[in-house]
Amino acid sequence: MRTEPESWDGGGARLTVVRSVHGHVSVWPVNRPLPDGWARIGRAGDYTACLEVVAADPDRSNAALTCRGPASCGHPTISQLFTDVARRHGYRPAVSDFDDTLSYHDLDRLSDVMAAGIRAEGVDREDRVAVYLPRGTDVFVALLAILKAGAAYVPVDTRYPDTRRDLMIVNSGARLVITTAELRAGLAGLGTPAVTIAELAGSARSAPTAPRICGCHAACVLFTSGSSGTPKAIVLEHRNLGYFARNPALPPLVPGDRVAHVSSLSFDAFNFEAWCSLASGAEIVVLPTVPDLVAGDLQRELRQHRVTAMLAPTMAANHIVREDREAFSGLRILHTGGDVVLPAACRELLKSSFDGEFHNLYGPTEATTACTSYRIVEVGADQPNVPIGAPLAGAQVHLLDAARCRVADGDVGELFIAGAGVARGYLGQPGLTASRFLPDPFAADGSRMYATGDLARRNEAGQLEFLGRIDDQVKIRGYRVEPREVERILARFPGVRDVAVVVSGEGDGKHLVALVEGDELSLRELRAYAQEVMPDYLVPGAFAIAAGIPANDHGKRDTTRLLAMAGEELRRRRKAVAPRDDIERYLVGLWEELLGVEDVSVLDDFFSLGGNSLLAFRLRRRACADLDTTITMEEVLTVTLLAELADLLRARKDGPGR
Repeated sequence: MRTEPESWDGGGARLTVVRSVHGHVSVWPVNRPLPDGWARIGRAGDYTACLEVVAADPDRSNAALTCRGPASCGHPTISQLFTDVARRHGYRPAVSDFDDTLSYHDLDRLSDVMAAGIRAEGVDREDRVAVYLPRGTDVFVALLAILKAGAAYVPVDTRYPDTRRDLMIVNSGARLVITTAELRAGLAGLGTPAVTIAELAGSARSAPTAPRICGCHAACVLFTSGSSGTPKAIVLEHRNLGYFARNPALPPLVPGDRVAHVSSLSFDAFNFEAWCSLASGAEIVVLPTVPDLVAGDLQRELRQHRVTAMLAPTMAANHIVREDREAFSGLRILHTGGDVVLPAACRELLKSSFDGEFHNLYGPTEATTACTSYRIVEVGADQPNVPIGAPLAGAQVHLLDAARCRVADGDVGELFIAGAGVARGYLGQPGLTASRFLPDPFAADGSRMYATGDLARRNEAGQLEFLGRIDDQVKIRGYRVEPREVERILARFPGVRDVAVVVSGEGDGKHLVALVEGDELSLRELRAYAQEVMPDYLVPGAFAIAAGIPANDHGKRDTTRLLAMAGEELRRRRKAVAPRDDIERYLVGLWEELLGVEDVSVLDDFFSLGGNSLLAFRLRRRACADLDTTITMEEVLTVTLLAELADLLRARKDGPGR
């Protein structure tokens, strides 16, 4: 029997604080050879003690990172990439919104003026400037201006709640906020100067000389969703954005492409929409955000604006193609990423008239939007998942066990990302940065790898398959269970459109709850299927029909809402009153069949369990035929409690007809 390798954060591991030739600080085991480019700078201790040392000495941890300087850095800045394109394609459209279109020449000129105004406000190299502007061309002028001024931008979505907006501005340490006169009033209590675009243009003449920057300087600060606590501020450098903007492993954008800007500018998907476009001469087309597009006619919007390329959040893509498989048919390039793309959704898209390139992207914000890609050209009827593919150019992926040793092909390991996309770290959190950004033992240049916390394996074709999160693993009845594995199995059952499996309970009472979205599903049959193909400890303790799997603002599964849905279902079951006679037993069975729920109580309400007028019609027809009695449609629609409907039926008949 294979033993578990010793984990770095286990009680027995001895580590030391280490620093790279680039100035990065991390931790490393004392009993492992230190990779080239790193030196030990502290005494040995356990994992927690080492991280406390790093966190307690921010001056050492935040020491200026070593770079050879702009003259010999070797990494171009985003503003340099843009200037090169503007020189060659100056009169091509760069960005258009609902009211305006800016050419590359316009965007270059306007951002130069604003950059001078930003410098006149005292902003210097490595400072942060928040952008709090409505969607439109002004956003792109502001972002380029900040980069040209040598600072890093902090994009803040104007739709965010005030508390999240304030957290992002304050925690980023922004020196300045660029906003509108209308929005400025809401920022008055933050103590951060807020200026409008017009005011910056007016102060441009008094600006100091622009500082020289290189690819190793900060370009932006993006915040995580905060689903696991306080949002983390991730610092991406120019070289990170440049790696993704012109990555040869992705289908190239070209002048003439029209790229949909549908994400929040605070999301990392925006990197594709903005920097991949502006680094290639394509046009950014500002559209409503994905939730608004999904609520309307996405296909019409994309065709009307002649969009040729788009990055669609995975959960949105899963939903959209089920409702309209032709929605993306006019695109030349479709990327999806952010969550697990469903094989059924891919099959629907591939059945449509879409004949462009369809890529499944994988990568956390800490790796600059994407580090792997898989071109989807075929998905078999029994294929359980869609691979996340192979590393992009300049990226490396390591699958490691708990001791940070490579696992064999086919075995499951944690996914670590190395290479050009790895971010600088978490702003103002040196201990957390040291714990997640570790020395890369497979490199010899002092570079780092990011510990994603994701589980993956390489299949027989050498493609990576995403399997879930390490922190999603749970022990049930002594067995280690991965809810994503249960989801993949349940998703194969005919009629299942999407499924989320969450963990409920504590200690020995932990169990799985499956929330299933589907068409005319019988949960009784789904449970029977699960019991047939899975070990009993993997079979969820409860199944419930869901109208949809909820997503958060970042387009990922909303775990909080899923747990609330599971809790509501379990509370309903705990209050359940069992049927007391044949008529109630008959109605319980019929409701469970029609509504796709389990453990129906005689006190349940038909419409609260998901009933509607069509299902009520079927209920009336079945009850009248099976019980050889008569009830009207109006009675079914108004007598909605099972016990009361049973009383009505008893009044019409002494017992079931068969």
